[in-house]
Amino acid sequence: MRLITQAGLAVVALLSQSAIAAQPIEPPMAAIPAGKFLMGDPQSPPSDGQMISSAPQHQVSVKSFQLSKYEVTVKQFRQFVDATGYQAGGEPGECWKWVKPGAGAIPDAPLTPAPGRWNSPQYAPSDYHPVMCVSWQDAQAYAQWLSKATGKHYRLPSEAEWEYAARAGVTGDYPGDGKPDSMCRYGNGFDVSGQVAFARDLGWERKIPSCDDQAPYTAVVGSYKPNAFGLYDMLGNVAEYVEDCQHNDYQGAPADGSAWTSQCKDGEERMQITRGASYGANLPQLSLSLRGHASPDNRSSLGEGFRLALDGQQAAAPSAVAFERELAQARAAGARRTAGR
Repeated sequence: MRLITQAGLAVVALLSQSAIAAQPIEPPMAAIPAGKFLMGDPQSPPSDGQMISSAPQHQVSVKSFQLSKYEVTVKQFRQFVDATGYQAGGEPGECWKWVKPGAGAIPDAPLTPAPGRWNSPQYAPSDYHPVMCVSWQDAQAYAQWLSKATGKHYRLPSEAEWEYAARAGVTGDYPGDGKPDSMCRYGNGFDVSGQVAFARDLGWERKIPSCDDQAPYTAVVGSYKPNAFGLYDMLGNVAEYVEDCQHNDYQGAPADGSAWTSQCKDGEERMQITRGASYGANLPQLSLSLRGHASPDNRSSLGEGFRLALDGQQAAAPSAVAFERELAQARAAGARRTAGR
C-alpha cells in the first residue's frame, strides 16, 4: 500500500485547485421548474409603432431549465477574452456612457459614445461586478465559447423564460411583497445613493424612491435578496440580453416559452430585447414586465449585461462551486466596507 504524507496531500490539493482554476468558470445555476404563467402587463398600453409594449398579457408554458444565479461577471468574461483573444468593441473600443444634461452627442440625450471597454476601471470596479459595455453579439460569443469548452449547451434565455424565472410566482410588478419601496432589498436600481452620485458626477436631479440600496452604480452580483427560485439581481444592476429580437408587443408571441427570433420588427435596424433594467433605472422601469431593447452590437455603461441558461438538470460544476465561494467572500468584504462608512 502506498502511503501519502501530509506534504503529499497538500500537493494533491494544490494540483486539484490548479486544475479547477484552469477550467472554464461555469456559472452557478438554479433549477427552474416547468410551469405556466401570465406574461406581460395588463395595464400596458398598446404599442404606438415606436414604443415597446408589454401587452397583451398572455399565458405561456415553460419547460424546466436552469438559469445562472448571477449575472456574468468581469472575472468570467475576462477568462473568455484571455482564452480566445476576443475583442469586445475592438481597440480602443467604444461604450455609451451617461453625460451631463446638454452635453450629449445627440441633442438633449443623457448619453454619448466614448472610449471605453468592458474592462475599463470605471466600468469594472472588481472581478465580481457584472460585466457591462458588452453587446448581445459579445454575449453570444461568450456562450458559444463556454459551450464548446464544457460540452454543454449554454445560451441566452428566451424572453419568456426570463420573465417566468424573474417572477418566481409573483404576479405584480415587483418582487417579494410587491411594494415598490421594497425594491432596494431585491435589486440595485436608482436610489438615494444613486441620486448622490448622479448629482455629484453628472449634475442630474431625479425623483428617487425612499430607500437606499447602498450602491450608486453597479454592485457585486448577488448583493441583494434572491427571489423564490434562488436568482439574484433579476431587477437592476445591469439589464440582461435575452435571445429574442424586438417585437413591439406580444401579438403572435410563442406560447411555449421558446425564443421569438422570426418576424422581427421591420423597417429599422434589428434590435434585441433586454429585461430587468439597470442601476440607473427608476421604479417604473424596475418592473418584472417592462421590456427594453438594444441593437445587437450596442455596448454601453448605462448597464447592459447578461446571464446564461442551460437545458436539463446537471450537477454543479466544481468551477461553479469554487466561484460561488469566492463571490461570497467578495460580498462579505463589500458589506464590511459599507458598514464602515
